[in-house]
Amino acid sequence: GYRTLFALSIIPGIVVILILLRVPEARVNEPAEPREPLEPRKPLNLSNSFWKAVLVILVFSLGNASDAFLLLRITDLGVALFWIPLLWSALHVVKVVSSLAGGELSDRLGRRTLIAAGWVVYALVYAGFGYFDSPSTVIVIFLSYGLYFGLTEGVEKAWVADLAPAGARGTAFGIYNGALGVGGLVSSLMFGVIWTRVSPSAALRRWPMCAA
Repeated sequence: GYRTLFALSIIPGIVVILILLRVPEARVNEPAEPREPLEPRKPLNLSNSFWKAVLVILVFSLGNASDAFLLLRITDLGVALFWIPLLWSALHVVKVVSSLAGGELSDRLGRRTLIAAGWVVYALVYAGFGYFDSPSTVIVIFLSYGLYFGLTEGVEKAWVADLAPAGARGTAFGIYNGALGVGGLVSSLMFGVIWTRVSPSAALRRWPMCAA
C-alpha cells in the first residue's frame, strides 16, 4: 500500500538526520588577543550576472512541470503500477551516471552550454511523451529523462556558486531555490489544467515550447 510505503520512507530520513547531527562543525581558531568590535555587516550585493541567470532559470522553470505527470502518463499507457517504483529507481541510476559526466563536461565546455543542452533534452522528452503511445518507447524516453538532470541539476548549482561571492552564497542559493519553487508551482498548475481540460497529449506537446 502507498500509505505504508510513504510511512516507511521516514526511516532513512531519520537516519540521515542522526548522522548529520554527529558531523562536527568547522571550528575557527580564536586569536589570542581580543579583537575589536565587528563593524555592522554590509548588505550583500549580488551581481547583475547572477540576477540574469536566476531570471533565465525562473523562465525555464515556468515550463518545467512536475515529474509526477510523466509517471501518470506511463500508467495511462498501460504500464502496471508494479513497475513504476522500479522505473523511478532506474531513472535515478541514469541521473547519477550522467551527473558525473555532466560535472566534468561543465568544467570543460562551460556551465551555460551544458544547461542549454539539458533543457533541449527536457523539451525532447516531453515532446516524445506527447507523440508516442507505445509503452516500450515511452519507457526508453523516460529513462533518457535522467540525462536532463545530469546535465542541469548540479551544473545549475555550480553556475550559481560561480556568480555569487563567497559571503553571499547562502543567500544566492536561497534565491535560486525560491525561483525554482515558484516556477515549478505555477508550471504544474498550468500543466494540470491543460492535462484535464484538453488532453494529456496536448499538455505534453505544448509544454516543450514553454520550456524552450
